[in-house]
Amino acid sequence: MTNKHKFIVTTTGGQQVDLTNATTLKSNNLYPFGKHNYSVYETPAGVFVRGLNRGEREIMLTHFELMDEATARNYKHEYTRQDD
Repeated sequence: MTNKHKFIVTTTGGQQVDLTNATTLKSNNLYPFGKHNYSVYETPAGVFVRGLNRGEREIMLTHFELMDEATARNYKHEYTRQDD
């Protein structure tokens, strides 16, 4: 059975990371979701993870990637929200 109180993601490299108690360093999660959505997390163990959306309207973040600390703290997202 899955613990629904945990926020555990699998990165593109296949590593599972627990983001349950992670700090959100940066994010832009506006609905409707899309490529403008992202979050950068720091876990209590000092692991940095970026969550991205590949264009899904109904899912906030669709994949996760590990990052080094410098990249995470200085991250600038390449997409902006385009309102119709």
